[in-house]
Amino acid sequence: MSEENIISNTVLAMATERGADKTICPSEVARALYDTHWRKHMEEVRQAAIVLHQQGRVSITQKGKPVDVNHIKGPIRIKINKV
Repeated sequence: MSEENIISNTVLAMATERGADKTICPSEVARALYDTHWRKHMEEVRQAAIVLHQQGRVSITQKGKPVDVNHIKGPIRIKINKV
């Protein structure tokens, strides 16, 4: 399994576990996967979340509101989409 798939699967698993009414932070995913060097992988996690968002599997928000994933600045939150 590619690293991209591992990140995507972890995002989906953590967001699903948290539930459709709550969000996760990309740093939670990075910490779960990369331990002490998690900061170096934040952009990879954010990119995986953007792809999942474009596929309709998750929503990305800032301050509780949907964000244009083509113009993200600052911290984001990830929420699993209800099926």
